[in-house]
Amino acid sequence: MRLDKYLADMGIGTRSEIKTKIRKGNVTVDGSIIKDAGFQVSDESVVTFCGQEVSYEAYVYYMLNKPSGVISASDDETQTTVIDLITERNRRDLFPVGRLDKDTEGLLLITNDGPLAHRLLSPRHHVDKVYYARIDGIVSDQEIKAFSSGLTVDDTFTAMPADLKVLRTVPENRTSEVEITIREGKYHQIKRMFHAVDMEVLFLKRIQMGSLVLDPALSPGEYQRLTESELHALQI
Repeated sequence: MRLDKYLADMGIGTRSEIKTKIRKGNVTVDGSIIKDAGFQVSDESVVTFCGQEVSYEAYVYYMLNKPSGVISASDDETQTTVIDLITERNRRDLFPVGRLDKDTEGLLLITNDGPLAHRLLSPRHHVDKVYYARIDGIVSDQEIKAFSSGLTVDDTFTAMPADLKVLRTVPENRTSEVEITIREGKYHQIKRMFHAVDMEVLFLKRIQMGSLVLDPALSPGEYQRLTESELHALQI
């Protein structure tokens, strides 16, 4: 890997800024000053920039508890994105794995690992996605059966069988708290599914994706790096 790319990947600056710094002798590799931006380095090389060691990470992984009001995008000129919340990031190529609606909260994996993201989102893998929802209406066995049978949402979409479990009902205000597991990720899918049975979603939060479970200690907007065990379990 070129030295300037190594440093740019780690968020040190733009390639042109880095090349200038390299020419000025501000970069060392394995203890030697290097003034050639094309100098080849590896993950094992000891690289310093202005006296500070810069360790290379090919891939990074964050668990984010997405808050409401933030969009699931890598960048946006007018709105706060989930990537904006990762304040410690060095890499500039981070992206969210999948999307949550702007008003939906919960688990979102942030990474730059394209192959892993593809495997998690690929329809052929049918990775489970588990949500907690508060519903305007009393969810009964009728809805549970309809969801498990593969609900016809509209003329263009019939959902795969989904697991719907009632956690609590509040008859006084006719609401239900439920947990729903889906195996695909269509646009507004859960909201559309409940709308198809004449109910509305009042609150929605993703709590699990595949083996990855949202850490209950994370408040909305907080994040943490994945542990080795969490990452290993995700390698489907």
